[in-house]
Amino acid sequence: MSDQLKKVTDQLKKALRKFEEYDLKLKSKEELINNLTQSLELKEDQIKTMIDSMNLKEQHNDTLNMSLQIKNEKIKDLEKSIRTLNEKINLLNSSTVEKDLITEKNDELEEYQNKLDILKGELEKQEEDLDALEAENEKLRNDLASSSDPQIIDWTYVEIPKDSILIKIREILSHAVHTVTIAVPDIKDLQDLHLYEVRSSVNMKIQCYIDPSLEDDEQLLMEFESLDNISIRMYEDKDRFLIDRDGEELLFGICGESEHTNLVIHTKDVKHQRLLRSLVMEGWLRARKLD
Repeated sequence: MSDQLKKVTDQLKKALRKFEEYDLKLKSKEELINNLTQSLELKEDQIKTMIDSMNLKEQHNDTLNMSLQIKNEKIKDLEKSIRTLNEKINLLNSSTVEKDLITEKNDELEEYQNKLDILKGELEKQEEDLDALEAENEKLRNDLASSSDPQIIDWTYVEIPKDSILIKIREILSHAVHTVTIAVPDIKDLQDLHLYEVRSSVNMKIQCYIDPSLEDDEQLLMEFESLDNISIRMYEDKDRFLIDRDGEELLFGICGESEHTNLVIHTKDVKHQRLLRSLVMEGWLRARKLD
């Protein structure tokens, strides 16, 4: 009887070890799935950024095409005027009209010709700009096509305009539950975040530049400070956009040399946030309280 009990015990121990092995494998697969999911979210953000940049380029392209069309119409009108003047000059040359009238018409013709030459020069310049824009769009399309491969993106010339960043900050802010830290270059930028729509239970710490000499800035400050859940500090450097939401999601944007070449990091990764949050706190501590 004891041998049979020992045999059953050994079988149970063996089954338990297998169960533990399966449990470890399952946890390993879950961790792998989480890593892949986070990597996919990062890729989706990169693709969205590149698509936004392509859309801006295409809008610029449409504007240039419209301008080229207008220039072409002006050139056609000028060519028509020149043809008309040439006909008049030919008619005058074949008649006995005084020479000074012919000279006057020749001067008028030369003026139109000069305008035509200027317009043609502008047209050639815009065609060159359009070619350069199309080449840049093609490069963006190629980058987008290969975005499924691991790569390091050069953000030097990637255009992410301020409006796009503020829209994303507003979207993240709409999910806030407890606490957010926000930074924008200027207090006027806060108007695009719809702070009045945020639930009153959310504590908002905000840093931005405020010009005390401007009545509009002073008025905005009074309006925002009238809300019990907002505290604002003066931050003079105008060098960043950020939102840290509930310690779960963080967007950090660095203002570039050009108005639209902003570097933006948006992440829910805990390790990413831990490092970036030191910059968030550094900015908040450097910002000074208002009297």
